[in-house]
Amino acid sequence: MNRLKEAICLGGFLGILHGLLQPVGAVPVVPNFTQGSMTSHTETTQKITETINSMDYNTGYQYSVTGSGISASGNLSPGTNTSTSTIEGVTSTWTGLSSKPNFTQTTPGAAFQFTETYQGPGLSNQTIIQRTTEIQSVTDTTSIFSQ
Repeated sequence: MNRLKEAICLGGFLGILHGLLQPVGAVPVVPNFTQGSMTSHTETTQKITETINSMDYNTGYQYSVTGSGISASGNLSPGTNTSTSTIEGVTSTWTGLSSKPNFTQTTPGAAFQFTETYQGPGLSNQTIIQRTTEIQSVTDTTSIFSQ
């Protein structure tokens, strides 16, 4: 009985060994579709933040006097002085008012009108604009293929 078991075991082992040693043949892979499509969807967002800083400068002065019932004493041409400054390599020269005539009412107690204006050199206006722009781009692509 033991010999029978050994023979069956040996026969089974030889059968497995025989199956492993058989040549293997390659089977070609053939796609089983004839047409198809592929779709892609892409979204991008770009955010741009910018600051626009605009400055207006007066490089000289403006002086005016108008009126009635007044008189001027001294030189009617105002005295000026010049200043120079350099900021970040840029040199600027400013002309300003150093003296002006004196004005008095011609007839004390009488009606009069008098206006004196002076705008000196320097920054006269500054505008700052801060804005953010967001750009969105959407691309949908479809590819169709067939065999």
